[in-house]
Amino acid sequence: MYDIAIIGAGITGSSIARELSKYNLKVIVLEKGVEVCQGTTKANSAIVHGGYDAYKGSLKARLNIRGNELYPKLCEDLSVEFKQTGSLVLAFDEDEKKHIEELYQRGLENNARGLKLLNKEEVLNLEPNVNEDVVGALLCESAGIVCPFNLNIALMENAINNGAVLKLQAQVLDIKKEEDYFDIKVLNSGNIKAKYVVNAAGVYADKINNMVGGDEYKITPRKGEYKILDKSEGKIVNHVLFQCPTKKGKGVLVTQTVHGNLLVGPNANEVSDKEDITTSKDGIKEIVDSSRKTIESINYRKTITSFAGLRATSSTGDFCIFASKIAKNFINVGGIESPGLASAPAIGEYVVEILKEEGLYIEDNKNFNPLRKKYKAFSQMSIKERNEVINEDEKYRKIICRCESVTEGEIVGAINRPCGARTVDGVKRRVRPGMGICQGGFCGPRVIEILARELNIPVEDVLKDYENSNVVVGKVKELRGDLVEI
Repeated sequence: MYDIAIIGAGITGSSIARELSKYNLKVIVLEKGVEVCQGTTKANSAIVHGGYDAYKGSLKARLNIRGNELYPKLCEDLSVEFKQTGSLVLAFDEDEKKHIEELYQRGLENNARGLKLLNKEEVLNLEPNVNEDVVGALLCESAGIVCPFNLNIALMENAINNGAVLKLQAQVLDIKKEEDYFDIKVLNSGNIKAKYVVNAAGVYADKINNMVGGDEYKITPRKGEYKILDKSEGKIVNHVLFQCPTKKGKGVLVTQTVHGNLLVGPNANEVSDKEDITTSKDGIKEIVDSSRKTIESINYRKTITSFAGLRATSSTGDFCIFASKIAKNFINVGGIESPGLASAPAIGEYVVEILKEEGLYIEDNKNFNPLRKKYKAFSQMSIKERNEVINEDEKYRKIICRCESVTEGEIVGAINRPCGARTVDGVKRRVRPGMGICQGGFCGPRVIEILARELNIPVEDVLKDYENSNVVVGKVKELRGDLVEI
């Protein structure tokens, strides 16, 4: 019997797990994916918003402001790179200028930090590549950028190191409320019993809520497509650049990533399929055309890849974080769209408060360690540091990914950590082989070999990312049968 079962191991579920690991509780996290960070968290804008956009009194506003405050110390403790670059909401005509003035006032009401209205000259001084027809902007100095993959993984690693249990490929099929506990039916794993359930299932949160009879909200997946460009284009901007937001969201942005690439997107299109992360020619054209309003000179010939992600858009228009009135001790954490990434640390705190109100007895875990070991990339080490790690482990002598200078030692480490990589993309998200311009064309086969060796499985069983995404289907001579003579 567990005290708490958390459903979902994205940034929200992992933040809650890490917060709960501060207490003497038996916590299990149930994740339907092969890896953590396979849903919304792996494909978003990676922006830590300042908190000026959401309306005063909403959970989005409250938790965004608190989350933004928590980010610097949290990322320092977990050894995750966070850059407080600041953001600009650009205005290109007088109507948009009025809009950013409204955002400024809203931000003041929300107690957002570092807000300032800029004129044209001030904008161009900060961002000389912005189109010259800009008339002004809202600067938010407290906004920043982070790597959502590494933060998600770091949160879960730290939770595990402090006693939480993670169960992967554990899709929840049904939940039955017994007198004083929940009986959770899990695919291929029998039943899990827990006194409390926290539903952080992303785009499936409404479906999980329905299992206990709840129907307070509905989740509509909203797909956003992006383009990632080479690091040579990343220097074109200094801040996160937003256009004026619309009813569909904050619009197409242009920003540098924490690794120095240029990120452009997303658009926003509602879809019915909660697994639809396909990109389209029209969708990519839409974000390219829209981005020209911000910066005309972006060189899209430097594109590395395109991708899409889903946002869990709630029918309520706000985060759906509350204790169920139908099934006591069942806590909903649904509709976590933007600013969900920025709000995640605060959501963890808020859920703990709700659990206390529901009657959960909490006692401090005196052995809680907030710190996570720092994994410095080989590419960022000095010559002295490189020689030191090579002397400790010869695997650091072998460069597997030339684009990103990733060593075999880093890949092996990523696989064998707590919450270690289990797929090619899982390795890619942790230590970046395949993130360069060749997109794994050269290093991919070696990553597959290393995964097979470290996981002690045949290469045919190595997955790209999701279940049934096997990369190798067999040996050529076996597949061709009698047609080949060796």
